[in-house]
Amino acid sequence: MKKLLLLSALFISSFTFSQKEIKLDIADALVIRSLEFSYEQYINTESSFGVSALFNLAKQDVDFRYNENVMITPYYRHYFTTDYTWNFFGEGFLGINSGKDLNVDTSLTTTYTNYTDAALGVAAGLKYVANGGLTIDAYAGIGRNLFGSNSPTLVPRIGVNVGWRL
Repeated sequence: MKKLLLLSALFISSFTFSQKEIKLDIADALVIRSLEFSYEQYINTESSFGVSALFNLAKQDVDFRYNENVMITPYYRHYFTTDYTWNFFGEGFLGINSGKDLNVDTSLTTTYTNYTDAALGVAAGLKYVANGGLTIDAYAGIGRNLFGSNSPTLVPRIGVNVGWRL
């Protein structure tokens, strides 16, 4: 019972620091025809947690696309500076992803294998926050799929988000 009360108190106290952000990854939308939406909730001035949802709109046979058709990514960010306008951050994430992986056999036959997996990874980035609430962040990182044998080994986490602080 004490653990449940402690977890409830931590959960409720995380919402008392009222900085929240809603973002769209414009780099993914413009370059590889996918939509990635993010929501970020600040715990305090140095850390936040959030979740991103990526939906790949590109056809399977295009030259360059993510393997992932859908990816839900909860993440934790730690901000290394206290400057309000520019801030460098490190991120740990868990990317739950599903998609189709390309397979080429010895007879040069191309097939796709469906997979669902979870990747654990790290990223780093830079965030700009304007006085009016506009936010822009750029990040890059990589994760490793942990469970499936049909899934790709590495999962990229790259983006340029534009959003609004509420």
